[in-house]
Amino acid sequence: MLKLAIAVLIMLIGSAVCSGTETALLSVSLLKVRQLAQAKHPRALALLTIRQRINRPIASIVILNNLFNIVGSITIGSIAASVFGDTLLGIFSGVLTFGVILFGEVLPKTLAERYAESISLAVAIPVQGITWVLSPVVWVIERITAPLINGPTKPTTNETEIQFLASIGHQEGLIEKDEAEMIRRVFRLNDIRAVEIMTPRVALTSLPGEGVLADLKDEILESQHSRILVIGEDIDHVEGIVLKYQLLEALICNGHTQTISDLKRPVRFIPETERADLLLQSFQSEREHIAVVVDEYGGVSGVVTLEDVLEQLTGEIVDETDRNVDLQAFARQRRKRLLRSRGFTELPPS
Repeated sequence: MLKLAIAVLIMLIGSAVCSGTETALLSVSLLKVRQLAQAKHPRALALLTIRQRINRPIASIVILNNLFNIVGSITIGSIAASVFGDTLLGIFSGVLTFGVILFGEVLPKTLAERYAESISLAVAIPVQGITWVLSPVVWVIERITAPLINGPTKPTTNETEIQFLASIGHQEGLIEKDEAEMIRRVFRLNDIRAVEIMTPRVALTSLPGEGVLADLKDEILESQHSRILVIGEDIDHVEGIVLKYQLLEALICNGHTQTISDLKRPVRFIPETERADLLLQSFQSEREHIAVVVDEYGGVSGVVTLEDVLEQLTGEIVDETDRNVDLQAFARQRRKRLLRSRGFTELPPS
């Protein structure tokens, strides 16, 4: 009887350890494991190695689990037959099956899922050893199953999942509302085009390149923009930009006879379809703050600035010099007034 009890106990413990280990390794996310591995702890590094190639460790655990269940069942069956005889053997088999399901599968898997991180770290190094020992058997199994399981590697996560995690993190109080919103805005940035965030041409400030500073003094002083377009014959012939503070310095230093072109700088032209995320990268790499947006025919649609892009992440940025917070709304109102002054009762499409 003692021999039977020991055999049952060994099978249940072995099955429980294998089932719990398998569940724990599959429950802990690869992202979390990578975070733990940054501490360079041996157990965390071993766990990262396992998670990066999970098939072999899981196969080794499954092989070991089946050895416990199959060999254990055969051994227990032979012992039980001599102890109970044919009459009670069926009842004992039913009780043993229930015990294996409860204590060898359900309970250890439930606990392993709940404490996946700590259990995974505890078993990582032993699992590596078992995987190495059983590697010849696992190799044979891999060769047999390769045609069925080989395929493209799936990414660890995706954009939708990260945004969803940000929402869950806010709901559970792990991150602030503004942090979750910032994450969502970052992922929307590549869906926004320059034409959607630019300042339209009707709201632009421009100065003729051949104009003399003294003659344009009032326009310079009244401009609310720190960067002003320099144009040729009209707004569709942009020659560059000029910084307002340089114009003011020239006026103060008696440079009244200078022309606007003497102080102009080159400006970059971009299509209306330019993505906001790429625009932000180019502003950073080129150390620029403004670009001219042109339509498919080469006409000027407006200008987009670094501030316009950053506002897609932070919300509206307004300083003490801004007279109109939303320049796009201001441009639409100005367009309506212009068209009505020309006799249009209904506004034509943009």
